[in-house]
Amino acid sequence: MKFVAFERAKQGTGASRRLRSTGRTPGIVYGGAAETTLIEIDHNALWHAIKKEAFHASVLDMELAGKEHKVLLRDVQMHPFKQLILHIDFQRVDENTKLHMKVPLHFSGEENSPAIKTDGCLANHVVTEIEVLCLPKDLPEFIAVDLSGLKKGASLHLADIVLPKGVTAVTHGKNNPVIVSVVVIAAPAEAPAADATAAPAAAAGKAGAKPAAKAPAAKAPAAKK
Repeated sequence: MKFVAFERAKQGTGASRRLRSTGRTPGIVYGGAAETTLIEIDHNALWHAIKKEAFHASVLDMELAGKEHKVLLRDVQMHPFKQLILHIDFQRVDENTKLHMKVPLHFSGEENSPAIKTDGCLANHVVTEIEVLCLPKDLPEFIAVDLSGLKKGASLHLADIVLPKGVTAVTHGKNNPVIVSVVVIAAPAEAPAADATAAPAAAAGKAGAKPAAKAPAAKAPAAKK
């Protein structure tokens, strides 16, 4: 993925604020043998670029001063509530040096798996990205994960994923973490029939009811003297 950047001479809070008011985003490029370079990028172009997955998980081609540089996105600072990118950082890439990157996982086929299609289970995506170690030329934009073989009572682990050539997963001490777990959906309990509950209740009500009191008899009229 390619983007265009321009060198900037001034730095500091005031200079960055003035730059943003002109529709540009300040940034830096660091790493490698060269010194840190101050850059600016058109904000609208950058805003659309950061919405693309490839901008975050692949080696980028940055055109700067007529030359092309291989870089990785390392940090984006956003405004707390405005749709505004405050600052952006890139790291230069050495084609002969392995790099650590987080790569997204793209899942497919779960609707055709026995666990989901036949047994009515759910696939819980425990992990949606993994960290990898590889040379820049081997860095994948994403890693495809086929879930069509999921079965009830089983989970998909990192060792079950086929990684691209030259790519090694970094687990930070976790031997074989779960990527997708199969969740069994409990069947809802059947509600008791209305007649079965109504009858005992009615019978209990009759048994405990007291007989109704008789109305007092009317008095006969007094005899005339």
